[in-house]
Amino acid sequence: MQQASAVMAIPDWIVIGLFFVALVGIIVWVSRMKQNNAADYFLGGKDATWIAIGASIFASNIGSEHLIGLAGSGASSGMAMAHWEIQGWMILILGWVFVPFYSRSMVYTMPEFLEKRFNKSSRTILATISLISYVLTKVAVTVYAGGLVFQQVFGIDEIWGIDFFWIAAVGLVLITALYTVFGGMKSVLYTSVLQTPILLLGSLIILVLGLKELGGWDEMMRICDAVKVNEYGDSMTNLIRSNSDADFPWLGALIGSAVIGFWYWCTDQFIVQRVLSGKDERQSRRGTIFGAYLKLLPVFLFLIPGMIAYALHVKYIGQGGEGFLPVLANGNLNTDAAFPTLVAKLLPAGVKGLIVCGILAALMSSLASLFNSSAALFTIDFYQRYKPDTDPKKLVRIGQIATVVIVVLGILWIPVMRSVGDVLYLYLQDVQSVLAPGIAAAFLIGILWKRASAQGGMWALLSGLIIGLTRLGAKIYYSNAALLPDESSNLFRYVFYDCNWLFFCGWMLVFCLAVGVIVSLCTKAPVPEKIQGLVFGTSTPAQRAETRASWNGWDIFHTVVILGITVAFYIYFW
Repeated sequence: MQQASAVMAIPDWIVIGLFFVALVGIIVWVSRMKQNNAADYFLGGKDATWIAIGASIFASNIGSEHLIGLAGSGASSGMAMAHWEIQGWMILILGWVFVPFYSRSMVYTMPEFLEKRFNKSSRTILATISLISYVLTKVAVTVYAGGLVFQQVFGIDEIWGIDFFWIAAVGLVLITALYTVFGGMKSVLYTSVLQTPILLLGSLIILVLGLKELGGWDEMMRICDAVKVNEYGDSMTNLIRSNSDADFPWLGALIGSAVIGFWYWCTDQFIVQRVLSGKDERQSRRGTIFGAYLKLLPVFLFLIPGMIAYALHVKYIGQGGEGFLPVLANGNLNTDAAFPTLVAKLLPAGVKGLIVCGILAALMSSLASLFNSSAALFTIDFYQRYKPDTDPKKLVRIGQIATVVIVVLGILWIPVMRSVGDVLYLYLQDVQSVLAPGIAAAFLIGILWKRASAQGGMWALLSGLIIGLTRLGAKIYYSNAALLPDESSNLFRYVFYDCNWLFFCGWMLVFCLAVGVIVSLCTKAPVPEKIQGLVFGTSTPAQRAETRASWNGWDIFHTVVILGITVAFYIYFW
């Protein structure tokens, strides 16, 4: 097959134009709906159906870490990162276990829930951690990666003397900010219903055309299986690798991905806010089940295309031609360019435009969700706490102003992202692994254990923050400092730097849970009235009956199917 040019053709621009017309239509329709209070603006009026919730969970989740990171990891290390995607089954825990407690608490944000369960300090700690990490990591990474993707896909270096990276990155932010500011959560939910099918269809076309160019699934498995990734005989196609593997030991990968998965899917404002917008428990739970079905797809739509790009590179060189993937100045393959390179080289006119719409959809929905979640955290967890009598319509305006401020901060942070490039991107992967355990521990003891005290929950959270910052600081120091020979091995360095990050994540969760339990046993137990309906074993008969009425046999059936597919995936790629 002759490789297509990276330049966009007229049919591509027509497709992109139609996408924007549909997007503008939805935004205008949503902006005319009432936005009278915080529930309308941040939770879409709490009347979302399961389709909107599930589509929004998926579309919010798919961002730069998939378009660049997941496809890039597929091209460089094969199936190793699939653990994080396939742990999406944990959305089911959100639906079956956490939704009833979140619904009864009538909260807008996760920090607000921690205040109800523990105390005001817990709320402040979580809100601060979340807000700073969203602005400096998620928003910045998504925008930075978006600029790189579009520079690669469009094949444009500059326009009117301006680096096209900046035009793409800032344009992406401004368009997304406009509809998030004016439409709030409703615009995030309804645009996701448009964006999700386009993203799925576009990525599916990439998968099919990539396999066709390569010569089929078996050819990809043959080429990748021949590439050994460690000295223990594991290849790119192995999901379960030797426990001595330096990067992805199987036990560490299972534990680490489970801890990060639990934190992300069950306690992170970014995801849970979509579920809080549900009309009732039934719609919220079914939204998580639909989201879990969709979450089975990214391995096939993003990671495996990365493996296809690598296999094509090997095949082209084997045939005496140029490689498929671009090569960096140091001679290494630019694996992060795997997905945009597939778009640029394999797709015919018109179809390329559809894929660009899919990429736009992924980045815009992720950004919109981040903007809305960040604005909710600031407005509800900071502003409203100190000015509780604020007029509901003024709260909406404060939310809109907060969104604009977050957008500006995200843009200002891009030059920092660009100056350190991949190095910071790797650091950001570590950020999630050290943020997750403390937050996960606080929510686990808070919902599963009646005896967990306010101080216990707060110290579980705080100990996680202290350990996490120490780990990040040690990583930066030991990665860059010129060490003396006698400094090269000590207990501090082993624990906070040399220890595999996945095992560290698991041990950190155990430590934070232990802190929470010990402090709880040494401090006053919560009064039953405070935790009524917020912890297992404290629900009233009426609350239990309401939860029981919200699910039926079909919900169980679909849950079992999702778990079955997950197990089958592990068996196939073992």
